[in-house]
Amino acid sequence: MKTIDKYLFQALDNYPYSLEETIESLDYAFSYDAKNTMVLCLYGRIQAEQLWNYEEAKNYFQEALAINIHALEVYPHYLQVLILNEDYEEAQKLIDFALTIKGINKSEIYVKKAILLEAQQQFKEALKEIKNAKLTTLQFAFDSDITEVEKRIKGKTELLEKKNKPKKAKKDSKKKSK
Repeated sequence: MKTIDKYLFQALDNYPYSLEETIESLDYAFSYDAKNTMVLCLYGRIQAEQLWNYEEAKNYFQEALAINIHALEVYPHYLQVLILNEDYEEAQKLIDFALTIKGINKSEIYVKKAILLEAQQQFKEALKEIKNAKLTTLQFAFDSDITEVEKRIKGKTELLEKKNKPKKAKKDSKKKSK
């Protein structure tokens, strides 16, 4: 095992519970190989998930993909940042490309597409992508993530339906009183 792997594993093991140790291990790993996509991805995740610095996170993810377009670990995290940063067009392009990459977890990418559509309040289309995610999933552990996103989207759909129903009821009661 290479020394960089030791530090990378330490960083992954510590994240997100011990950020100081994570950063220390990442810095050691980075000093051994500044072009390691896993290291860059974790730096990006820290920027996004802990510091909410989406622009800096995007820079790390872009750098990782410039080094290796097949760095499969980058795509889900990069997509999440693009969605949170409301870079919807860029996220859609990345999703379209990611779905062409051999070996990528397509189910996870379909879930990100559903989340992108959810963020744009296109709930019916989002549920179609959930169906695609379910059809392509090959990992039992990922099923609960898909189900949680589906529940959230269905809940929002129900909220919109309830919001629209009282208006119809008021119109109907006005017609009956005349």
